[in-house]
Amino acid sequence: MLFKGAGVAIITPFTQDHEIDFEALGQLIDYQIDEGIDVIVSVGTTGESVVLTESEKLDVIKYTIDRVDGRVPVMAGTGSNNTREAVEFSKKVSQLDVDSLLVVSPYYNKGTNEGLIEHYTQIADVSEKPVMLYTVPGRTGHNIPVEVVVELSKHDNIFGIKDASGDLAYTMDIRRQTPEDFQIVSGNDDQIVPMLSVGAQGVISVIANVFPKETSQMVHEFLNGNVEASKDLQLKMIPFVKAMFSEVSPVPVKYATHLLGFGTPELRLPLTTAQLETQAQVKKALEDLGRL
Repeated sequence: MLFKGAGVAIITPFTQDHEIDFEALGQLIDYQIDEGIDVIVSVGTTGESVVLTESEKLDVIKYTIDRVDGRVPVMAGTGSNNTREAVEFSKKVSQLDVDSLLVVSPYYNKGTNEGLIEHYTQIADVSEKPVMLYTVPGRTGHNIPVEVVVELSKHDNIFGIKDASGDLAYTMDIRRQTPEDFQIVSGNDDQIVPMLSVGAQGVISVIANVFPKETSQMVHEFLNGNVEASKDLQLKMIPFVKAMFSEVSPVPVKYATHLLGFGTPELRLPLTTAQLETQAQVKKALEDLGRL
C-alpha cells in the first residue's frame, strides 16, 4: 500500500520579501517527521504551488527530498489545467527520488469526461512514479465524475484519489466501484473519521502542519480498530479545523505555523496575511489545545 496514514500538505514558508524560506521549511519537515507524520506532500495547494515558478517548485521538491532523506515517503504535486504542462512537469518530477505524484483535476477550463480520462492517462503514461488523482470542487469548480475515477482506476500507474469532495455519497460510490487496492484518502480535515468509516485509508491534511502527531494518531487509531479514540481526536480537532478554514487556506495555517516559529505568516499575492479576527481565532484554538 503506497499511502496509509496521515500525509501533511506542507506549507511553503516565505521570508518577509516573499522568497522561499528553506531554513523554515527544513525545520518544519523535521518537526513533522519527529511528530510521526507518515507522508510529506510537497508543493500542493497548501504549498501555494500556483504562485511558484516551475524552477521554484523543483527547488522545493528537491530540498524536501534531501531533507527528508528517506525517513518517510515524499509525494509531489504536479497538476495543472494545461495538460501539456502537467505531462512534462510530472515526467520531470517523477524522475526525482519522490515516491508518488498528486495530480489535481484541471481547474477553470475543467474538462469533459473524455478529456479528463485522456489528461490523466497521458500523465500516468509518462510518469515513472505512481499517480494519485485529486478532486477538490471547492478549488476547481467540479468533481472528477465517479465514472471517470472508475475508468482511471484501471490504469496500472494510477493508485488512488485524494477526495476533497465533502460528499460521503461520492466517496462511497468510488469505494464500491473501484478495486480494493485503489486507495482513497480524505482531503478534508473535518471528515477524516467519516471517510475512514466508508473505506478511506488516510488523509492529506492541512492541520497536520501544526498537529502532525494527533492527525496521524487519528488515522492509525481507526485503522487499528480503536474507533472511539479516533472519533475523540476528530471531535477535539474540530475547533482548530474551523479556525484553519476561517479564511481561504493556507492563510490561517501559515499564521499558525508562524506562531509556532516556522517562518513568517507571509503569502504571495493574491493571498495576503491573516486578518486580525482570523489571527485571534487561530490563537485561541491553539491555546485551547495547549499548543501556545
